Amino acid sequence: MYLRLLLFMIRVRFASRLSIWDTSHTAFRVNLADLDVQRHMNNGRFLSIMDLGRMDLMLRSRFWDRISRQGWYPVVAGQTITYRKPLTLGQKFDLSTRVIGYDERWIYMEQVFRVGRTVHADAIVRARFLRRTGGSVDVSEVLDQAGPVPADLEVPQWVADWNRESSAHSRAL
Repeated sequence: MYLRLLLFMIRVRFASRLSIWDTSHTAFRVNLADLDVQRHMNNGRFLSIMDLGRMDLMLRSRFWDRISRQGWYPVVAGQTITYRKPLTLGQKFDLSTRVIGYDERWIYMEQVFRVGRTVHADAIVRARFLRRTGGSVDVSEVLDQAGPVPADLEVPQWVADWNRESSAHSRAL
């Protein structure tokens, strides 16, 4: 992942600028280190590459600069991913990343792995921002740094249901 991270950081410097409300598209290729014993991309590697997709969106929109100046950093608090088709050695794929909504506590993002128009995996990520000095950042403060929120941005009902169910499950343990 370190070589991929280095190449990613170089590539993102030359990529076009985005708004935090845009969809980021990041191209990757499955390499030998991504494979599991079944010779397809390991499920954990999907999650690591999703980190890069979110970084791409935040860096290209300069949102990362704004939150860093505030002493904030993002953390994933929950995610759900559906694996539809395997990705195999040498296969090129696109990872799209976009913010799909927020509520009083979380920011929600969708990330989709595609080869051409075929979806190979799709995920929803629930995230929040923390202060380097300790504590959480209110979503309203995050939105102030993000700029005007699109009027049609609304958490899909199934995502709100997933969030409620996953939160209730963790409290039940």
